[in-house]
Amino acid sequence: MPNIAIVGATGAVGQEFLKILAERQFPVEELRLLATKRSSGSLINWQGREYEVQETTYDSFKGIDIALFAGGSASTEYAPAAVQSGAVVIDNSSAYRLDSKVPLVVPEVNPEDVTWHQGIIANPNCSTIIMAVALKPLEDLSRIKRIVVSTYQAVSGAGKEGIAELEDQVRTWCQGETITQYNTFPYQIAFNLIPRIDVFQDGDYTKEEWKMVKETQKIFHRDDLRVTATCVRVPVFRSHCESINIETENKLTLEQVKTALAKATGVILKDDPSQDIYPMPKDSSDRDEVIVGRIREDFTIENGLNLWIAGDQIRKGAATNAIQIAELLL
Repeated sequence: MPNIAIVGATGAVGQEFLKILAERQFPVEELRLLATKRSSGSLINWQGREYEVQETTYDSFKGIDIALFAGGSASTEYAPAAVQSGAVVIDNSSAYRLDSKVPLVVPEVNPEDVTWHQGIIANPNCSTIIMAVALKPLEDLSRIKRIVVSTYQAVSGAGKEGIAELEDQVRTWCQGETITQYNTFPYQIAFNLIPRIDVFQDGDYTKEEWKMVKETQKIFHRDDLRVTATCVRVPVFRSHCESINIETENKLTLEQVKTALAKATGVILKDDPSQDIYPMPKDSSDRDEVIVGRIREDFTIENGLNLWIAGDQIRKGAATNAIQIAELLL
């Protein structure tokens, strides 16, 4: 059984790593919980045993087989040291995703890419993962020429701090007070939408939007795949939603699309407008499947489709996908 290290064990994704390792009965010989100096010394109970969190150092990975990095600056600082110690790093940050020497893997889409890793495997952006799982069955029916995606991203995407900020602002509003405090987001997020996630880059697209473009192309091995994205933060605690419009090379019938999605691994088809049934964040929270619905033909182009998806950002969009990669390694 492998020895496992979790870097960022006290954060939202780190805590989800522990939960999912237990749920999936992932074999663990030794578990090493690592975090910042500030969090070192804290105790975490897992599987009936208490573990003390250690400060992450360059020497933290001796004897470790798989190192799960929850994200952040620790990845660039400590991932090379983990590899030098003999561990395979599965990294949740954006640091290595577009490195040509590093596989970027969604197990339902491109599991074969795990085989050419050189010590580091990158976990894609949460919104990219959720979209890729939903679109893979359609790409298999007919090559996708173009993707237009708008995301509705929960505050959990900003970690524990994002969740706490929304909670505090809603509490303030309910008490009849004016909301004046916001640190995690550039504006008040309670009862508001913020059409900016991460920093602005080329063409006034945000880094989050460019992630969806470039990561999707890499995962599908399709440099010719045209992708454009608008990423929006919404006042929802957990689970992202996405409105996706695609154009395929060949005409796909709605029956073909729904049949493929219903059979796809990691996908739940939830699409019955007559009964008011469609995906919502509350349905996808705390589960690993991507839920797909509101499937319609786009009548403005010859081979166009619209769909609406929901997926848990912390689970499938982060921790579960990383642990599925670890399962591929085993």
